Amino acid sequence: MLLRSILVYCAFVTIIIFMNACNGNSTKKDDKPVADSSKKTVKKEEIKKEPEKKFERPPIVNIIDTLAIKKTVIYCADSAATFERIATKLSKIYTGKLAEYAKKNNVKIIGKPIAWFKKQKAPYFFEAALPVNKKGAKAVTGVQVRELAAGKVVVAHFYGPYELLPVGYDAVKEYLKDNKKISAGSPYEIYVTDPIDKDEKPVDPYKIQTDIVFPIK
Repeated sequence: MLLRSILVYCAFVTIIIFMNACNGNSTKKDDKPVADSSKKTVKKEEIKKEPEKKFERPPIVNIIDTLAIKKTVIYCADSAATFERIATKLSKIYTGKLAEYAKKNNVKIIGKPIAWFKKQKAPYFFEAALPVNKKGAKAVTGVQVRELAAGKVVVAHFYGPYELLPVGYDAVKEYLKDNKKISAGSPYEIYVTDPIDKDEKPVDPYKIQTDIVFPIK
């Protein structure tokens, strides 16, 4: 159910992005020379791309200090040239290589999907992971195993559109600074809420929880 929901959600996000792109790139044809037409088309596209996407309200960010338990995760490293490609790549990893590894090794997925992003701008380099109950003995090309140690963490429970997630990262960084806490490893995201409800309809993005986890000393 979880992996199917991830696939549906990623597909939904991709479709929305595609529709927005189509709406933003439509141009009107005319009979003027190619050179003039090209110049006008560029201007129209630039005007349509300038406004940033507006959201009905800011996200909700609740920050807590807590302890993370030890986890075994299977993961794949990948990259995306644009933000729009991330959803497709994550979907392919979660439902492809990682699902194959779990099935081949008869291991159980025991938690929510996880992802590490090395930076918050294109090109995006990331690792997509799933927590499992044990390490398998049979290798799958491209799949690696990592042990996440137990320890102190600061977690931002983020509720809002994924595009606003940088707000959550900034809030945690400010919290660490104000409370004189030192990060001790790369932050990662946990996709807590199933984005598809029991009727298989997309959930209100402001009701979808994403945890932003910062390991600390």
